[in-house]
Formats: sequence, structure tokens, C-alpha cells
Amino acid sequence: MNDESAVDDGSELLAEGAAAYSRGAVAEARRLFEKIAATSTGGLRVSALVNAASMCDELGDHAGAVVMFREALAEMPADAFEKRPAALVNLSQALQHVGDLDGAQEALEQARTMLTEHNGESHLRVACLLSLTAVAYHRQDWAYAIELATESLDAAVRFAPHLAGHPLSTLGGIYFETGHRELALDFAQQALAAFDGAGDQNAVAETQQNLAVMYVRLDRFDQAEQPLLASQEYFEQTELGYRAGVGLKTMGFLAEGRADTDRAYELYSRSLAYFRESGAVLDAADVQVRLATVDYASGRYDDGEALIAEAFAAYAERGLGLHCAQIDYWHAALLETALEHAKAPDAEMLSRAVDLAISSALAIDAVRYTLPNGNQREQWNRQIADPAMRMAFRFAYLSGDGPLLVDLIETQCAGTALNASTTGGTEYEVGGQFPLELFDPQVAYDEPPAAARLPMQLGTGIRSGGAPQLGTALAAVAASAGLPVAPPPRLALAPDGHIALAAHIAAAEQRYGRPVRDSRVLPA
Repeated sequence: MNDESAVDDGSELLAEGAAAYSRGAVAEARRLFEKIAATSTGGLRVSALVNAASMCDELGDHAGAVVMFREALAEMPADAFEKRPAALVNLSQALQHVGDLDGAQEALEQARTMLTEHNGESHLRVACLLSLTAVAYHRQDWAYAIELATESLDAAVRFAPHLAGHPLSTLGGIYFETGHRELALDFAQQALAAFDGAGDQNAVAETQQNLAVMYVRLDRFDQAEQPLLASQEYFEQTELGYRAGVGLKTMGFLAEGRADTDRAYELYSRSLAYFRESGAVLDAADVQVRLATVDYASGRYDDGEALIAEAFAAYAERGLGLHCAQIDYWHAALLETALEHAKAPDAEMLSRAVDLAISSALAIDAVRYTLPNGNQREQWNRQIADPAMRMAFRFAYLSGDGPLLVDLIETQCAGTALNASTTGGTEYEVGGQFPLELFDPQVAYDEPPAAARLPMQLGTGIRSGGAPQLGTALAAVAASAGLPVAPPPRLALAPDGHIALAAHIAAAEQRYGRPVRDSRVLPA
């Protein structure tokens, strides 16, 4: 066979692979693309590698996809100003799945620079913006995520209307995580209609699954069932392992909410197997927390502890400090239920629960001071920070530690500071990262804990120092009006001048790798 006929055959196989993918036969498409990559050279091989990598990613082999994308990029000419950005955007998505957010961000910034410098295709710019939004979403940098999603929606409407469903879906997810639940459902329904109109079966199924997750988290189980089952059937038929894992996790949550713990454990275990097989580390950690919840409900405390430790380590290794705080918060809630059902007081368990509850509450509470919008701060406090702080108070009371209770009361009663950027002062860098899927707890509990996925990296360069102090009531008014506020200072309490909650503040900042209090010290 001469070189020309080999190219023709390869091109035909590429077309066959594309046709297989369009009808949902993803595994078949992967086989065809891999065959071309193994038997061709040059641009044809590179195209086949990129396509095969994309199929691997959809099928859940995220680690394999990363290898193939990197191989394709290494063989690709540096001046391939159309192919290279597309491959980088796809690589970033696979890297997100394996938890390498820094690598994903780097790939996307390279793609964005090339697209800007060489006036790249409009639809590719939309895809790049959407992937950047996804990274911000993973890090729970909500303000930046909304900015990017809105920009990508504007670009899609103008240049690539068939892609408009993606930013609509992303906006739905962001608004859901930040507490605007009905608005989020509206965006998701718009996205579903957009994908249906564009004939994108895969995106329709993904949006059905996302809608089902939203309904489950709103305890609207009956509304969740139809889109969840429809999407699960599609993902299992098309062998899309990662998405099938997400569906099984959601089905497990549904079973858990209906008190069918045996069924929940089975579904979570199958979901975990999918995620581990695909290398989706963060999703696996999320399911481990749910499995731990079922273990605790069944009295298997040691098994639950081991699962929580694994999940915490996965987030900690990737610098996702707020995720770690969320896990500690939920861990404390599980310990609370265990203490309630214990036949005899367990001083060691109570002491551990106190430390976890207070450290996590301080970190979660600190997030609201970084949010750019007053309504967001109020909502964060009401839905997430306040329940966490109330748990900290409960444990302090149960421990009988009077000085600890006094410290908590003083810190809650203290004011905050207006954060006027025109007044000078030092730069206060706020960093951190937010996660994506929420694990809402389902245990017997007096007051249901708030959604366990919190916003994380919320801006940098916030000024503090030289700002007038506000009392608690005025601080709330400032927050509702949208005035910027600084994180609360450290409080020196009479009569000995000790710093309130000093040990817990230090523990939280060390454990989560992010500030929870301003460096200023004020007398209370």
C-alpha cells in the first residue's frame, strides 16, 4: 500500500470514528482512533491520538487520556495554531479529572494565549473559557467562575450558538453551589433545552444527571428519579464510566435519603470502583465520605474513620484546604451522632470532635469575609457558616470547657472592619480552593448540616489596616449593602490578654493552609 492510499484509509477510519462517536458508540470510536494512531504517522497520527485521548477521557480512562494528549502535543508542530489549543483544552479536562488543577490551569493559559495571539476559532475560545470556568469551579473561586461563565455565554451566543448549553449548565452549577437554587434549576433547564435543540445526546444526558443531583440535594427525590434513570441508562450503554460513577453515587444518595443503607452502600461501592478505575481521585474521595457516613450509621466506626482519612489526604495533597475543612466539619457531625448513641461517655471521641468542629468552623466562617457580594456573604453565613459555628458551640458546651465557650462568644460578638481600598494598609492575600460536588449529609441530626461543598479561592489583594471598626449589627448592614469587609482580627481577652481561640486558629491555619483570622490583634 502506498503512502497516499494509507492516508486515504486513515482518513476514512477517522470519519468512521467520528460517526461512531456521534451515535454514542464511544468505545468503538476509541478502537478506531487507536488503530489509526498505531498505523500512521505525521498529522494523521496526531489527529488520531487526540481523538483517541478524548474517547479515553469520556470512557473514564483519565490517566490514559493524559498520556495520549501529551504524546500528541509532543509530536505536534509548535505552529499548529488550531490543533494545539484544542489539544491543550482537552488535556486540561483530563487533568481536572485526575485532580491536577495546576496542570489544567497551565494548559488552559497556554491555549488562551495562542488563541488570543493568533485569532483562534471562536468555538475553541468558548471551549477554553468553559474549561477555565471548570477549574475555577473546582477551586470554588465563585466570583471568577461566574465572570468566566458569563463571558463564555456571551461568546457562545455571538459565535457558536450550538455551544450555548455549556455555559448555561455551568452557571446553573455555580448558582446552585452559592445558594441560588431556583435560579440554578432555571439555568439547568435552559441548558437541557439548548442541548436537545443542538442534538447533543451526550450533553443532554450529562445535564439530566446534573439536574437530578440538584433535585436530590434539595430533597426533591421524586423529581430526581426520571432524569437520573434516563441519564444512567445512556451512560452505561455507551460505557462512559466516569459519568456512570457519578450516576451511581447520586443513586446511592437517593437510597441513603430513603434510609435504605444496604442499597446505598452497594451503589456507593460500585461508584467508587468506577472512579478508581478512571483515576478520578477527587470524585473517589467524595464517595469515600458518603461510604463513611453509611458506615457510621451502621456502627462500623473504624471503617468510617479509615475512609474519611483517605478522603482528607486526597484533598490535602492537592492543596484543597477548604475541602479539608468541610470533611472535618462532616466528620465532627458523624462523631456527634456516634456520641449520642454511645452507651457510655467517650472522652477521647468528644475531645477529637471538639477540635474538628472548632477548627473547621473557623475556616468555613472565614470564607464569607472574602466573598465580593454582600448578599453572598449573608447567604454563606446563614446556610453554611452559622450551622458550622453552632456545632462548635454545642461541642464546647458538651465538653464542659467554660473558657472555650467564653472565647467562642467573644469572637462571635466582635465586630469586623470595613475594607476600604483607598485608605492604604497592607495587602492581605486570600487564597484557597473550592470543590465541586456537594455531599449533603443524611443522618439523624437535630439540625441538618449545610451543604458540604463550600467556595474556596475568593480573590487576592484585599486591603486591610487603617479601617474603621464596626459593631456586629453594623457589620451585617455593611455586608448586605455589599461593602468590602476585612477578616476578623485576633482578640486579646482580659484579664490575662490571651488570644481567643489561639490554639484552634493556629491548628486551622496549619491544617487547611489558609488564613482564618487577620494578623491584627485587638483588645476585646
